[in-house]
Amino acid sequence: MQVTIGTRGSLLALWQANWVKSVIEKIQPDCTVSLDIIKTKGDKILDVPLAKVGGKGLFVKEIEEALLAGKVDLAVHSMKDMPAQLPDGLCIGAVPERENHRDVLISKNNIRFADLPKEARIGTSSLRRSSQMKHIRPDIRIVPLRGNLDTRIRKLATENLDAIVLAAAGMKRLGHENAISEYLSTHIMLPAVGQGALCIEIRKDDPVITPIVRKINHEPTRITVLAERSFLHRLEGGCQVPIAALGRLEGDDLSLTGLVADIEGKTMIRETISAHSSLYEAIGIRLAEKLLAMGAESLLEQLKQNEEGHHEG
Repeated sequence: MQVTIGTRGSLLALWQANWVKSVIEKIQPDCTVSLDIIKTKGDKILDVPLAKVGGKGLFVKEIEEALLAGKVDLAVHSMKDMPAQLPDGLCIGAVPERENHRDVLISKNNIRFADLPKEARIGTSSLRRSSQMKHIRPDIRIVPLRGNLDTRIRKLATENLDAIVLAAAGMKRLGHENAISEYLSTHIMLPAVGQGALCIEIRKDDPVITPIVRKINHEPTRITVLAERSFLHRLEGGCQVPIAALGRLEGDDLSLTGLVADIEGKTMIRETISAHSSLYEAIGIRLAEKLLAMGAESLLEQLKQNEEGHHEG
């Protein structure tokens, strides 16, 4: 049986797709798996910060179109690239076990975040990362940084930066762990929704692919990630906003921490709630509503207006 995986062409995306390919071939020996490399809008526009291009969905849309058209049988994405809402006809077929969820600092001379020089130049295009760093260190200068992982690591030297921030999972998967200067604590830097997890996206009710990918699913990861996504979905105003969340499972107890901040990191609304793990979607909604009541609503409204003004300008 022939199975085709849709994937982006970056080194990290190919590592992830090849990992899923090898797992499927192991658990389903009658399967021959091939990769179809698809260029997404996010891969083509490299000179503009993601927030200005439209954010979420930039790295998945073309792959989802191929999946809906039947050109590929499943897609492998980084979960944090997934928009809160999936297109009709598609679903998350499986969530494999999560890699490290944290963000990491890669700095010149291995200096830790707290010890970076005054007005240090830090490269990131993530509003979530920059607002949380500025909340702690208002002096730092954020420098927009795009490109795949290897490009960004290279830019640390070529763009006169003091440090860059990346996801631990990507560094680990591509064997760059020795370049990590510091694993940032989640008190400093709450991760993106789904960070460190993969998303195996399939057509809804696909009788052949559904049972195959189900074998790759890691239920504790699926529960925590879907709680985070439910939080994102309830907050999503369609605009690029510093939003972060992390679910943790202990036995049947699921705790979820969520955060909404303004771009400059001056206002940060953060809260943690817990419930039984079977209520994973409800806990995400409940946490989002709690944050909205704590002031996130006016914050999101403000960010939306700024963004609309920005687009018109």
